[in-house]
Amino acid sequence: MVSVYDLKPKFQQLLAPLLELLIKRKFTPNSITLLALSGSILVGAVIWLTRQQPSWLIIVPVWLFIRMALNAIDGMMARKYDLGTPLGCILNELGDVLSDLALYLPLGFVMMESLGIVVLFCIGAILTEFCGVLGYALGVKRHYEGPMGKSDRAFLVGALTLATVFWNGLKAYWQWIFLIAAIFTVWTCHNRIKAILKDTKEGQRTDATRVQ
Repeated sequence: MVSVYDLKPKFQQLLAPLLELLIKRKFTPNSITLLALSGSILVGAVIWLTRQQPSWLIIVPVWLFIRMALNAIDGMMARKYDLGTPLGCILNELGDVLSDLALYLPLGFVMMESLGIVVLFCIGAILTEFCGVLGYALGVKRHYEGPMGKSDRAFLVGALTLATVFWNGLKAYWQWIFLIAAIFTVWTCHNRIKAILKDTKEGQRTDATRVQ
């Protein structure tokens, strides 16, 4: 399933100079992860406090782009400089989920009629990430299939909030857009679970071959 996540390698190439600068400044992957989480909480708080002023929604797509860069950098930093730790893995997964909640839940208060649907969307977001990390529990890799993974959600919400800044009437359609997105999170969970099960079966076949 095509996902915005597929563009990640190209995006990482563009971030290489910034990565080198941050390393020289003694940043660590965990500090970058915590910076992304802190920024998401701050932006979410601003959106909740200014929920009656649609113009403030402009900060959502701006921050989502910055957060995407930070999320890419912490992983690049951990791999390239061998700075990965078990704590870093935990912080990365928890940080993604908490950041999503901090950014997306306040949007339900911008258009109260869509609050319930936004909550469903957030629950779906949590479940997609949970399904993704199930691979670790089964001894296979983490999975990132779409169509509504972390990057896809960021693109959707960023585009939606940006469009709403210029056309406030779009808020009337938020509940339908978030409902479709919530349904897509279920589809995403299905795709990730299916891929994980496929990996486990292939692993079993490999093990059986080695025994023979």
